[in-house]
Amino acid sequence: MTAPPDGRPARVLPPAPVRAAVIMLVFTAALYVFEAVDQASGEMVDAASAIYPRDIDGLAGILTAPLLHGDWAHLAANSLPFLIFGFLAMSGGPVQWFAVTATIWLVSGLGVWLTSPLPVLGASGIVFGWFLFLLTRGFYARNGTQILLAVVLFLFLFYGSILWGVLPSDPSVSWQGHLFGAVGGVLAAYWVSRADRLPS
Repeated sequence: MTAPPDGRPARVLPPAPVRAAVIMLVFTAALYVFEAVDQASGEMVDAASAIYPRDIDGLAGILTAPLLHGDWAHLAANSLPFLIFGFLAMSGGPVQWFAVTATIWLVSGLGVWLTSPLPVLGASGIVFGWFLFLLTRGFYARNGTQILLAVVLFLFLFYGSILWGVLPSDPSVSWQGHLFGAVGGVLAAYWVSRADRLPS
C-alpha cells in the first residue's frame, strides 16, 4: 500500500469492512422499504418527493428524490452498483464517506433542479458520483494504489459503460442527474485529496 505525501496510508478498502458492508446493506434495504411504502401508497410518495425542476416547492426533492425509484426494476438496476461503489467509497471511514455522499447528493440534486426538463427521482446520481469519486481520487492524490483500483473499476466491473449515462440518450433517463452526480464525485475527490495532504 502506498502513502500520500503526509505518510498516511492510502486505502482502497474501508478500514472496518464489516461495518462498511453493514452500513451499505442497511442503506440499500432502506431503499427497498421506501419503494414498498411508495407502491402501497399508489406511488403518492414518489409524486410528493421527486425533484420538480425550477419549482421552489420542488427544492425539497433534492433531499428525498435519491431515496425513491420509479418502480422495482429501476431500484433493482441501481442496487448492485449502489452497494459496490458505496462500500468502496467508505475507504476513508464513515465520516469522510458521509461528507463525500452529501456533496454528491447536493450537487446532483441542485443540477437536476436547475437543468432537467422533467421531474426526477432515483439513486443513480449518487451511484455516478461515487463511481467518479473512485475513478478520480487516486489521480488527484497521485496515488498508485487508488489509480489501480480506478483502472480495475473501469475495465473489469462491466459498469465502464456507466460513463455514457452522462450524455443525453433515453429521454426517460435523467442524464442531468448522472452528469451532476459525476461532477459532485470529482469535486469530492479533489477535496478529499487536499485534506489528505494537510498535516495531521
